[in-house]
Amino acid sequence: MEQRQRFHQLELNAKLAFIAVSLLFGRAVWAQIRYSISEEQKDGAAVGNIAKDLGIDYRTLKERGFRIVSTSGESMFSVNQNDGVLYVNGKIDREEVCERSTPCLINLKIALENPLEIHYVAVEILDVNDHSPRFPENEKRLEIWESAMPGARYPLQAARDPDSGTNSVQTYKLSHNDHFRLEIKDREDGKIPILILHKPLDREVTKNIKLLLTALDGGKPPKSGSIEILIDVLDINDNAPVFTKETYTVTLNENAPVGTTILQINATDSDEGQNGQVVYALGNNVNDNLRELFEVNSVTGEIIVTGLLDFEVKDIYEIDIQASDKGIVPLATDKSVVIKIVDVNDNAPEMEVTSLSSAIPEDSRPGTTVALISVTDLDSGVNGKISCSLSDDIPFKLMPLPQDNIYSLVTSALLDRETKFQYDITLVAKDAGQPSLSSVKTITVLISDVNDNSPEFSFSPYAFYVMENNVPGKLLFSVSASDKDSNENAIISYHIWRESSEENKYTSFININSENGEIYALKSFDFETVKTFQFHVLATDSGSPSLSSNVTVNVFILDQNDNVPVILYPVSANGSAEGVEEIPRNVNAGHLVTKVRAYDADIGYNGWLLFSLQEVSEHSLFGLDRYTGQIRTLRSFTETDEAQHKLLILVKDNGNVSLSATATVIVKVVEPKEAFAASDVKNAVKDEEENDVTFYLIITLGSVSVLFVISIIVLIVMQCSKSTDYSSKYLQDTNYDGTLCHSIQYRSGDKRYMLVGPRMSIGSTIAPGSNRNTLVIPDRRRRDSGEVRE
Repeated sequence: MEQRQRFHQLELNAKLAFIAVSLLFGRAVWAQIRYSISEEQKDGAAVGNIAKDLGIDYRTLKERGFRIVSTSGESMFSVNQNDGVLYVNGKIDREEVCERSTPCLINLKIALENPLEIHYVAVEILDVNDHSPRFPENEKRLEIWESAMPGARYPLQAARDPDSGTNSVQTYKLSHNDHFRLEIKDREDGKIPILILHKPLDREVTKNIKLLLTALDGGKPPKSGSIEILIDVLDINDNAPVFTKETYTVTLNENAPVGTTILQINATDSDEGQNGQVVYALGNNVNDNLRELFEVNSVTGEIIVTGLLDFEVKDIYEIDIQASDKGIVPLATDKSVVIKIVDVNDNAPEMEVTSLSSAIPEDSRPGTTVALISVTDLDSGVNGKISCSLSDDIPFKLMPLPQDNIYSLVTSALLDRETKFQYDITLVAKDAGQPSLSSVKTITVLISDVNDNSPEFSFSPYAFYVMENNVPGKLLFSVSASDKDSNENAIISYHIWRESSEENKYTSFININSENGEIYALKSFDFETVKTFQFHVLATDSGSPSLSSNVTVNVFILDQNDNVPVILYPVSANGSAEGVEEIPRNVNAGHLVTKVRAYDADIGYNGWLLFSLQEVSEHSLFGLDRYTGQIRTLRSFTETDEAQHKLLILVKDNGNVSLSATATVIVKVVEPKEAFAASDVKNAVKDEEENDVTFYLIITLGSVSVLFVISIIVLIVMQCSKSTDYSSKYLQDTNYDGTLCHSIQYRSGDKRYMLVGPRMSIGSTIAPGSNRNTLVIPDRRRRDSGEVRE
């Protein structure tokens, strides 16, 4: 649309321009002509000779550039510059070019130059009848109620024909039928067919109607299109159910059981769907007594016995049955059914328990009366003769009494409530009729309890494992006993059997909940003190007299890692794990320095100790055996090694949460025997030269004897003057290899003494006053009177 507006605007502009030129030059330079052609022309068909119609010399067309310059359908036409004829390019479909526009015009603009001329050509496309009418669907389905009134109108969809004018849809035709006629309504956009009902419908006669609607155009010859109209006649409830029989009569034995089907009635309804579905019910006039005896299945029409029939009460019944459909307004029909009752032996014996004990003790003797039973039968003669019995697998029997049809139920054997506490006794009464009728009655006899069972523990003996260091007052374990008796005879109380013997001394540390058997400890147990103990629990019921039983309870205490390793060696005078070891400087690798000894009161992994070096001044000098605690040298000493080394040993157990202790060993490296003595003399006199080793050795060897004599004299004097002012402690070094000497240090007063002598065995001592190999040296450390220094 916008392109057309632009085209007309350009055309108007061009016309104005050419008018201006004609006014300027005094002559016309444009003209307009119009042609008409039919659609569906072949490619290359001539439309008209533009040059001839405009009076232009065709010999100048090519020089002046004769051509189409602007058009609404340029691609559909072309001009020949040789003769000025306008030709068709391709096949032209009017319905595609102009759709439904009338008339269908295609505007072309023709240009020439020297001088410039613009001419307008309008080509009208004439319609031909090349399309048939067509409906939107091939089939249309309508649903019409059979109650629709004549004159009802049903508009249908119109057919469409792309052609125009008389070639479009002009009329409709409807196939012959008895119920509908066709009416055509004219509108601006075409003709609309309307279906009109002129004869009433009856679904029971005709369920479906098929019509053919045909649309015709005005072409010559006319073309047509059809649609099939399928009409479904919808049902209304206009028919009542009809029974298949005029009368229903049946005979029935009076002993017919409940649920017996007497007969089946049937009714039909010619309607459809819910309107044709028949349901059955007892008539509105049927009284309540009959409704208790009979019922009718609403779907199948079966008449069923729902109560007990009795010929002696009534021998014939007449029942009204109603059949109705399920329409919105249901239609119904009634029919009477006659039922004749036939007499039979239909009265079964009846039993009545006139006396029944609620419960009998389990220690009742055989022959104890439990209940009195009377039996009756409404029938007479043989049908009223009754026999009564019960099963043989129970400790009861029936004893007939002198009165007719009265029995006594008594015990026939000993009873045991723990074996069976309840008996459901089934009594059977049977008459002598043909066929025989019987009745069954069940009575329940309860056996009351007698306290004849002692409590029984679930285990005997009990064994419990308790971790040491338990929380006092917390539940340790529980014992449980059961009693086969019931009620108070089965209520159990628990007690600890306490004796004054040594074996049961631990019972004072435990307590028991008398109601549930839960056992608590009043104190914590220590595995290192007690590892197992035993006591007895007494379970007593509440019967009268009461019965009891006891059980042995064995308690095993489990170890926890609650003891820290204890260092046995080294130990100083003040109790700390610290010791001093002196070794000669000339020992070889592998020399045993000392052995750390420790003890753990726990057992198993908790008491398995491992040794490790935590701190050492020189790692390359000493090694520690992790299992034995032995400290050995890893290499020989050199002149550059320090004279004193401190070793911190960690001793820990293997508990889940390990505990540990530490010991400190100070290792002093001393010169060999001769060098050590000379060194002490040098320190005492402080006037020898250190660079002459041979001189010091000679002085040391010569002074040893003098020093021993002086030491003995000093010792004697000290003992005489301060006999109570000294104390000593000996630190012995064991397992030295070679010929190294053994040394012992001790203090007395403000003096420090060192005894140098041959290797001693473990446990050897030196008696005070001995002057053998004793040196007195100045005390360079802190002076604490009477304290042993290591």
